[in-house]
Amino acid sequence: MMSANPFDEELQRTAFQKKAVVKLAPDRALDLAIAYFKERGYRASRTGRPGQMFVMGGPEGGLPRVTGEISSRKDVGKPGTTLVTLDAAGENLGPAMKEFLVFLRAENKRQTAG
Repeated sequence: MMSANPFDEELQRTAFQKKAVVKLAPDRALDLAIAYFKERGYRASRTGRPGQMFVMGGPEGGLPRVTGEISSRKDVGKPGTTLVTLDAAGENLGPAMKEFLVFLRAENKRQTAG
């Protein structure tokens, strides 16, 4: 059965949701994300809720604007471990969020190795 709303279909088609566990501090993970997405032309900033940020952009694909959210929670499982949750939708934002996840994991490896 087809959805009556083409926006819902586009959101489902371009959605990216993933979680990652890193040894970075929660604030460090969010600061990296803000810088990463600003460099790619998105609006990115912290929300009013601690440990959370947003990513916003203009039209992509069939969507009039795109949004994403990244949250980080410290001491998950054991002290010093941070859970980073990524959630976005958009023709370009979804893949950019996936690329950020690769970047975040590489940064995590670099920091824990040195």
